[in-house]
Amino acid sequence: MTGLVLGALAGVPAGERPDLLADPVLAALTEQGLLQRVGVVEIDPALSDTAATQEAYGLRAAWLVNCVLVGGTRAGEQRTAACLVPSTHRADVNGAVRRRLDVRKASFLPRATAVDASGMEFGGITAIGLPPGWPVLVAAEAAAEPLVVVGSGVRRSKLLVPGQVLAALPGAEVLPDVAKPV
Repeated sequence: MTGLVLGALAGVPAGERPDLLADPVLAALTEQGLLQRVGVVEIDPALSDTAATQEAYGLRAAWLVNCVLVGGTRAGEQRTAACLVPSTHRADVNGAVRRRLDVRKASFLPRATAVDASGMEFGGITAIGLPPGWPVLVAAEAAAEPLVVVGSGVRRSKLLVPGQVLAALPGAEVLPDVAKPV
């Protein structure tokens, strides 16, 4: 497979390095037949945060896509969604996300809740492999990119994913207003 390169990140098909994936991510990539379409690259965990990754690997900010988990309640029911937004944007949590979840107030999941619910490491959480039924709200800007960098479920690696693949994840909805420019 070719084309799994962004900046100084050169990935291999995820199926070649399952050791670099959180268990739920590996299971989802396998189930969805994406082990050859999605790349993985090992990084220094100290460089996992977005700004550090961008600087260390010579990446454009638009190529770095963050996954944030947002929740709210309605009639006692917890509603949770993942938002995929380029690092040049912020999730519109109390606008578009709140309306999509149909809750009075939406907020970022607390760290412990996000880690427990996703089965992934904080700082590496990704939309691939999240619990079934969670909407994945993808910023149109992320879906339009030929290749982006997202978490792998662990801090010591990153995934290289075509924007089209993000848009086609189970539960994915590409929304033009889920993110606002910073």
